[in-house]
Amino acid sequence: MQYRTLGRTGVQVSALVLGAMNFGRIGNTTQRDAEAMIGAALDAGINLIDTADWYSDGQSEEMVGKAIGGRRDDIVLATKASMPMSENPNHRGGSRRWLCTALDDSLRRLGVDHVDLYQIHRWDPETGDEETLAALTDLQRAGKIRYFGSSTFPAYRIVQAQWAAREHRLGRYVTEQPSYSILQRGIEAHVLPATRDYGMGVLAWSPLASGWLSGAVRAGREIATNRSAILPERFDLTIASNRARMDAVERLAVVADQAGLTMIQLALGFVTAHPAVTSAIIGPRTTAHLEAQLAAADTVLPADVLDAIDEIVAPGVDLAAHEKFDTPPALLEPVLRRR
Repeated sequence: MQYRTLGRTGVQVSALVLGAMNFGRIGNTTQRDAEAMIGAALDAGINLIDTADWYSDGQSEEMVGKAIGGRRDDIVLATKASMPMSENPNHRGGSRRWLCTALDDSLRRLGVDHVDLYQIHRWDPETGDEETLAALTDLQRAGKIRYFGSSTFPAYRIVQAQWAAREHRLGRYVTEQPSYSILQRGIEAHVLPATRDYGMGVLAWSPLASGWLSGAVRAGREIATNRSAILPERFDLTIASNRARMDAVERLAVVADQAGLTMIQLALGFVTAHPAVTSAIIGPRTTAHLEAQLAAADTVLPADVLDAIDEIVAPGVDLAAHEKFDTPPALLEPVLRRR
């Protein structure tokens, strides 16, 4: 397992991160499954576990908390907040009122007195940066969190938050967690240059592109993955963007085969090769999935393979731009761009 420094924190983290989104109802995983995967991941050298309060309504955090047991000191533990946790309009977002409550709830579910990295799951347009950063700074000073970061922020919001932290003399986001894969490379154009300029660590999620790059999705085969059952529109080949992804997958499969790699090794090796990326977050649903992904822990792609990937999906290009989560709201809501 390779280790990298998380931004400018000095904390050493594994190049692969165990994401716990599939723990619980979302992935139909049991507590025994979670314990087996966490044990295997730690034994393989993974030292960062990432979860969120929103995953299965807190069930993921509870399962992680029970599974880490006496190994807490060996783990860089990360969780997130800001996504809706109930119908109550104040049980979400980046306000001081909610973040203080949400963190206490997460600590209780995890069974710990602090988390190492607390992340704002999505930018909250209703809350000012000063409000959120002041709350996070106070939680850090109280010892409940060691560092804080953002997740899926557009580049201009990353810059704005860094400016606000400096202007108001508050703690700053030290990490960003964007979606990034061979098929979704848009962050290379804006987000990654910003994170590099500010010395932020980058924890990339969905490096297998929701299963498109797992090897289980191929032309001429029935698509029967867990994710395709949950989000069938992302795999509907009557949609042009999905046909473009399938074409890219078939061409990438040839590159992987010629290089003696699995599709998973190609996909994870690509993400961890970018100098602005600290780690790739894997989100296994089963121990078999985990084992296949751990096999990519030491994959280093040579220049000719990276060049071949660039020929298939150009740098900075998203093959399914409409699926991005960091799109400025005014591009999605007509009322926000009209007087």
